[in-house]
Amino acid sequence: MSALSKPLSFLPDLAPGTVWLVGAGPGDPGLMTLTALHGLGQADVVVHDALVDARILMLARPGARLVNAGKRGHQPSPRQVDINASLVAEAQAGRRVLRLKGGDPFIFGRGHEEATALAAAGIGFRVVPGVSSGLASLALHGVPATARDTNHAVILATGHLAGDAAMDWRALARCGQPLVLYMAVSTMGPISAELIAGGLAAETPVLVVHRATTEREEVAEARLCDLAGMARSGQIRSPAIVAVGAIAALRRDILPHLTTAAVEPTA
Repeated sequence: MSALSKPLSFLPDLAPGTVWLVGAGPGDPGLMTLTALHGLGQADVVVHDALVDARILMLARPGARLVNAGKRGHQPSPRQVDINASLVAEAQAGRRVLRLKGGDPFIFGRGHEEATALAAAGIGFRVVPGVSSGLASLALHGVPATARDTNHAVILATGHLAGDAAMDWRALARCGQPLVLYMAVSTMGPISAELIAGGLAAETPVLVVHRATTEREEVAEARLCDLAGMARSGQIRSPAIVAVGAIAALRRDILPHLTTAAVEPTA
């Protein structure tokens, strides 16, 4: 008997009138947590992001209503305030609501904004952490976020900033630590130029993982100075995770022995 066929009495129940903010992981259903899977099997309504893999949505309880609340850059998308209001309304109607986000809901996932809206409305909720897409995309391809010989810290950053916010990329470059970039392909030109201006070598190794753990996954190895042109030509595309720094080159010795679904990297 497999573990999944046994009663999992240690898992919490998704109660009517409450919301779970759930991380779906990087894409592969096998990388979801047991609690996330358990919640999908109970939810009356699953409000999901556009990038949540279809294989994961198929695990929802039969009869559950699936609501696409995906926000896509430069395309018509639900406003965050409307998503917040819908979660509150569904819970107030007594439904078991599961808000499903790619990766982890509290890492560039706007999960805290939704938690704040639920708390303000007096709605009970649970946060179910997920495997971070940024770190998982790299690990699955032999890239450690930290390694004793190269770095003792790593910087997670987004290339898609809210409103008039600005990122001091030159300051991040001067930190001397590897960067793991989310949602950065569309702004890769100015980001890479600022990183180089901040002191990162143009030859700094880079790894780009597009649609990690899905059938459409693509992997590209490059140099920092190549990124702007690769983005313009479509050699790298959103959604993608971009690792910049010494860690990006650490996979080369182990790659021949690494089992992965990735296509061969392009230079």
